[in-house]
Amino acid sequence: MTEQNIHDVVGVGLGPFNLGLAAMLDGVEEDVDAAFLERDAEFHWHEGMLLDGTTLEVPFLADLVTLADPTNPHSYLNYLRETGRIYEFYFYETFQVPRREYNDYLQWVAENLDSCRFSREVTGVCWDDECEHYVVAARNPETGERFEYRGEHLALGIGSRPQIPEQLQGHPEEDVVHTARYRYNRERVLTADSVTVVGSGQSAAEVFQDLLQRQKANDYRLDWLTRSDGFFPMEYSKLGLQHFTPEYEQYVYDLPQEVKDDLIPNQDLLYKGVDPDTSAEIYDLLYRRSIGDHDPDVGLFAMTDVQDIESVGEAYALDCHQWQTEESFVHESEVVILGTGYERPIPGFLEPLEDAINWDDKGRFEVTEDHRLDIAVGGDVFLQNAELHTHGVGVPDLGLGCYRNTKFVNRLVGREAYPDDTDTVYQDFSLDQFVEHAPGTSRERGSEPLPQND
Repeated sequence: MTEQNIHDVVGVGLGPFNLGLAAMLDGVEEDVDAAFLERDAEFHWHEGMLLDGTTLEVPFLADLVTLADPTNPHSYLNYLRETGRIYEFYFYETFQVPRREYNDYLQWVAENLDSCRFSREVTGVCWDDECEHYVVAARNPETGERFEYRGEHLALGIGSRPQIPEQLQGHPEEDVVHTARYRYNRERVLTADSVTVVGSGQSAAEVFQDLLQRQKANDYRLDWLTRSDGFFPMEYSKLGLQHFTPEYEQYVYDLPQEVKDDLIPNQDLLYKGVDPDTSAEIYDLLYRRSIGDHDPDVGLFAMTDVQDIESVGEAYALDCHQWQTEESFVHESEVVILGTGYERPIPGFLEPLEDAINWDDKGRFEVTEDHRLDIAVGGDVFLQNAELHTHGVGVPDLGLGCYRNTKFVNRLVGREAYPDDTDTVYQDFSLDQFVEHAPGTSRERGSEPLPQND
């Protein structure tokens, strides 16, 4: 089935970022014809990790629209108003909201937008030279029905998928499971005699905490392994959080690519560590379990790389290497939960556009300053969370979604429909900013200019 009209923009994927773009487009005076396509039959956000007690890691102000337009009807506060929970939230007295409620909020927004199309799996995207627009082929995964959408521009927001290293693959999912599907497999996990969590990011920590809370009732051995230096907290100081701002994003974009490639992998604790509250709750629970010289039957071991997993009877043998002391050992566990992160591969449906896309020397997207794919056709491709290598650690952050979508909306409507925020933080990142803001600072020493980097 082909839609006859040509949309202003067709969105591929419906996560928080593209859903935010749909909500912000709904709030402008211009009649922007948009269609956002999602493979799933309904909206879900990390459903396999919606554990009781877990919270969003950013304040509720980082919803889909508020940082661009606090009066937008698709805001989190209006969701509370419309669902009769505004006073309950008032007395809740916290900025970090339950993750389950954030998912409910996103579902509420999706239900109120006419531009969302579910059960639409995109299978191919090409550029029609004659008509000068994109042609997007899609199918219903359940019925096989075919669809075709046409759009002057694209918004690519397919998100990430669970990453399992190749050497750890090939085992039954109910026994060796990624954290992304933990909640679906939890009943099986709780029947095991021993459980091992691998990884030390927030997802791994939340799974470990959940298992620790349930351990006494289910009587299993619980271990936590990570190849990181330790179980360190995520950076959450107020000055540290200024790295998730338009200014820092601009600073990173202006750096040479080789400098970015050295910088970004070393900033894991800005966005990949354990939330300090989660870390504290885990420690406190371990402390209470050990009162009276009791053994909590728990092990935590860092600097350990799990290099292979083999089936041994009803359990699995983890081939481990403590990389700092260069010692190897084998650890057995009946169930293994992998907090091995996520990957963002180049989607196969872009293959018809490969020759038009500009790639860097590592096979990654070349990206413009305003988050568009560098592509040799007439229509824009707006990138949602596919440009970490060019714009830095703030790209996956929910708090910068409005900032990026502001640029997309303003470009689509040809005016400043939403303010393009600048000078948002106290810290300066570039020398030019510091020179501009600090009266006693100059690029010149006496009459001689100071040397500048090329």
